[in-house]
This record gives sequence, C-alpha cells and structure tokens, in this order.
Amino acid sequence: MHILWLKTELLHPVDKGGKIRTYQMLRELKREHRITYLTLDDGSAASDARELASEYCHELICIPHQTRPKFSAGFYAELAANLVSPLPYFMKKYKSAQMQREIEKLDGSDSFDVLICDFLQPSVNVPANVRAATVLFQHNVEAMIWKRHYEVQTNRLKKAYLYGQWRKSFAYERAACRRFDHVVAVSTEDRDLMRREYGLAAVTDVPTGVDTEYFRPRENVRREPHSLVFTGSMDWLPNEDAIQFFTKQIMPIVKQAVPDATLTVVGRNPYPSLIELSKRDSSIIVTGRVEDVRPFMQSAAVYVVPIRVGGGTRLKIYEAMAMQMPIISTTIGAEGLPLSDGAELLLADTPEAFARAIIRVMADEKFALELGTRAAATVREKFGWEKAATVFAEVCEGALAASRLQKTAGQSSQRHKDIEKSERKVEKPVETHVITETLD
Repeated sequence: MHILWLKTELLHPVDKGGKIRTYQMLRELKREHRITYLTLDDGSAASDARELASEYCHELICIPHQTRPKFSAGFYAELAANLVSPLPYFMKKYKSAQMQREIEKLDGSDSFDVLICDFLQPSVNVPANVRAATVLFQHNVEAMIWKRHYEVQTNRLKKAYLYGQWRKSFAYERAACRRFDHVVAVSTEDRDLMRREYGLAAVTDVPTGVDTEYFRPRENVRREPHSLVFTGSMDWLPNEDAIQFFTKQIMPIVKQAVPDATLTVVGRNPYPSLIELSKRDSSIIVTGRVEDVRPFMQSAAVYVVPIRVGGGTRLKIYEAMAMQMPIISTTIGAEGLPLSDGAELLLADTPEAFARAIIRVMADEKFALELGTRAAATVREKFGWEKAATVFAEVCEGALAASRLQKTAGQSSQRHKDIEKSERKVEKPVETHVITETLD
C-alpha cells in the first residue's frame, strides 16, 4: 500500500506518548508499505527533525503553520474568540487551507491508496470527498477528555468554558468519525465508547505496544527507597491536572508517614506554578525535557500515574512495566490497558487510597519486587510493536478493499443508470415520431 499519513507535527524529538506511538507504528509499517508523511510544521521540532524523518517515512511534506504559544496574550485572545466558533479550540488552531489543498492535489493524482489521519486534529483539513480509502487513528476519544476536564474543574468560570469545549468536541468528533471509512481506537473501551456514542460500526481497536529492548532495567542500579517518579509531557492538560492533584492532595499524606519522600516530574514544558513549587519544596524535583527518561525511572522506587482526565491508553505504564517498576495508578490512568489490579500494578482513586498504596510499596521491598517482576513479564510477552503494526496494516488493507468494492459497485450502478438514460433517449424520438405520424 501507499499510505498518506496526516499529522500536525514532526516526530523528533520523540518525547511524548502520541509521538512515540506514531513513530513506532510507522517504523514497522515502513518495512512493508510506502509512507508519505504530510504534516504541519511550526518550527518547534528538533533541528534535524526533517533529516530524521527518513526513519519512519519515504517522503516528507511539510506545511508551515503557526499556533499561539500557551499562556501568551495571543493564546488567551484566541480562547476568547473561540467562544463564537463552532469548532473547539484544539481543532480550530490546526485549520490550514494550504494543507487541505495539498491533500486535494495528492488525492486528485491517485498517488496513494489509503489516507490515515493521525489524531483527530488533522481531520479539520481533510476534504469532504476523498477518492482514496480513509482511516482515522484515534489515540483518544477527545470529547471524553474535555468532559473529564469539565467534571474535575472547580473554578466556575473555567468550568463554564470547559463545558462549551466538551460539547463542541462531542459534536465535531461524532461527525468527523462518521466521515472516515474506518476508525482505529487504541483500547476496547474507546472502541466501545465510539460505537455507543457516535454510532460507528467500522471501528477496530489496535493494541498499544512498547519497545521492550529499549525499556529494560540495568543490573546493579540501586533504587532510592523513598523516591517517586512521574513521566509525561507537562504541556498536556491531563498530565498537568495529574501532578496538581498529586502534589496538593496525595503527597502531603505520603510525607506524614515518609517525611523524606520525593517526587521527580520528568517531562517537557512544566507549567509555571510547578516550577515555583519545586523552588519552595525540595521534595518536588522538576527536570523539564530530558534526552532519556530511563535513568530517572531506574533510580525511583515507585512509578505513579495519578491521572484523573484523559483517554486512549497510557504508554508510560507499559514503559514503566518494561523497566520492572512497581506502578500505582488511578483507574482512569490505566484505562484501556488489559492489566489487573494487584497483579501488574495497584489501582487507587482517592488521595488516601493512593497514598496508602505508595506507603505499602515503599515499606515492603519484597512486595514491590514481585509487582515489578510480574509487570515486566507481562509486557514482554504480550505488547511488542510488531504485533500492533500488523493489526493496524490489516485494518488499512480492509478499508482499502472495502473502498474499492464500494467504488466498483458505484461505477456499476452508474453504468446501469447511464444505459437506462441512453435507452430513454433512444426511445423518446421513436415515440415522438409515432405520435407525429398519427397526427398527420
């Protein structure tokens, strides 16, 4: 197959969950299929991002596109202006007439077999009538994320704004999903939700994977017994909410029992108040972006996932499992992963329960080791990227076959209509002639 892959960013640095999933999936697909990667580019990618694109695609097409930096005056102005837009803000800011024209040009030349829209955002630029087969790769159910933001928000003004974003997201996502020949979800939960809420029939869940060779604990590295670690891009709202929840409601309980407990937050673009907190509180360590998260995971005693908002699946949990770490997560944090509470990780949703689980793992080294060992064995046995890419390719091939069948049926129907029309044209003069002769 020749695949046209739509994205809103270059992949290097591969430093967040969505990029990691896309990068690994494309690397596997590229072995058997031709990949043209069409993306928006705001100039924020690594300096060598274009050169490194050859790792995951055969052709790269970049469309210049600027978005407002978060927390800037222009950003807040766009948020205000979005009140009167039918599109949610996270979609509106990626609208690009140039990207739409490029897709139309490529589609018009029949240069690819399948168009894959990676995340919902590029779909705002997909023309209404694409001749190729179309697949929407849904890493999350976006409307559900906004709904959860709305539900946990306590500020009345912010809550009202988030309600509007949720309703707009639901309306747009429902309509967009129905435009594509097939939708790919990353969990059975997301698949079932889209079937139920959006009325989709052609939706398949594709397993999430992890690079089990890269994420592997080194021998003879001592873990700090009272250290916690969280990894994730801190410019993603669910991660920001998770750390605010943890530092305000969970960490104080933990420190009552373990006064020297520390939390290391590893991820790009930490929000300003977290940086200020780390300056005041030595138990909160903020690294910002790092080249390699493994040393921070390796040295910690417990991996925490206090996520209350989000969708899709958490690659970070598979990575921690591969690093043989004891993991404590909220139910939402582990949502979509076929894991069992008490077997591969511990689940806790209230601050008190989450803190108790942390304290238990810190206090019982044998229990922590058993939890991490079971997690590592499970992820290595079941969740490699090769399997995920094989299933994804099968979905694309199925969408392509269905699209071709539909076109063949359509062409056959059109030929039938043309024949009928032609026959009517032939019959009409004969009837007229006969009538004329009768009148004469």
